Amino acid sequence: MAATVARATGGRAPHDGPPAGPAAGAARRPGRVRRVGLPYLLLLPALLLELLVHLVPMVIGTVMSFKELTQFFIRDWGAAPWSGLDNYTVAVDFDGPVGADLLHSFLITVAFTVLSVGLCWALGTAAAICMQDTFRGRGLLRALFLVPYALPVYAAVITWVFMFQHDNGLVNHVLHDQLGLTDKPSFWLIGDNAFVALLTVSVWKGWPFAFLIVMAGLQNIPRELYEAAALDGAGVWQQIRRITLPSLRPVNQVLVLVLFLWTFNDFNTPYVLFGKSAPASADLISVHIYQESFATWNFGRGSAMSVLLLLFLLVVTGVHLAVTSRGRRVRTRA
Repeated sequence: MAATVARATGGRAPHDGPPAGPAAGAARRPGRVRRVGLPYLLLLPALLLELLVHLVPMVIGTVMSFKELTQFFIRDWGAAPWSGLDNYTVAVDFDGPVGADLLHSFLITVAFTVLSVGLCWALGTAAAICMQDTFRGRGLLRALFLVPYALPVYAAVITWVFMFQHDNGLVNHVLHDQLGLTDKPSFWLIGDNAFVALLTVSVWKGWPFAFLIVMAGLQNIPRELYEAAALDGAGVWQQIRRITLPSLRPVNQVLVLVLFLWTFNDFNTPYVLFGKSAPASADLISVHIYQESFATWNFGRGSAMSVLLLLFLLVVTGVHLAVTSRGRRVRTRA
């Protein structure tokens, strides 16, 4: 029988699987290359657009920060003389007028960002928790809550500009004429009240995003946990503290980072609300860099400030990711 099989196979021993050895590896390699390279091929258009939209202007802006680029070299900025680190030195010289103004703008932006992100998160989380239980009209309320986030930024902020008007604005009409909370109509778009007005608009248009993200995160928490906690005698606040907030920790970590980056870089809101020159109490760093670049026509110094802002945001993002990753590893070991 063995001799018959050997003659039928030309003297080779029969086998069931594919041929082994270098020839088999070479045959499998093209298929593996195609499978591994396909995701990168699909990502290539997005990477090229990212390169054109973000990375190339970033590199050009960094080069401009090392040049003495003023209005005299607008037509041919490549001919502007190199200034080295002079633009950065002037920007971080907090004893000088330029550095002092930049530091003031930075501190205003930090305070504004912390308050805006905290209020957006608190309002969004509270609203998402309240919307978890089923009741009549819940879908309508969810849709209404998302209206500020769905509106175009310019249309929404321009509406707030009219509401903050001194003589015929809705805010003064309600606070002064109807409720009598103020002695006289307030100026909301100038002076110290400008910070409050800016914070109000930022929270109004930002908290629905937090509401949407937290509401999506709540869908992944099993209802059985709440039912078991209720059987054990846990009240609403104990359930929120012991179940809801710990379960939302990964979602909140990403949410807070995104809100921080968006708010710290926000240019549209203060620009539309106050125009080209924001009051000192609401001088966010994005508008300050714009004024340094397009009001004084010192694009080299404005680019240096932009690079410093980018480095600060990269450091904050890196620290945030490092802290959250370390906390996740500690909880996993525990």
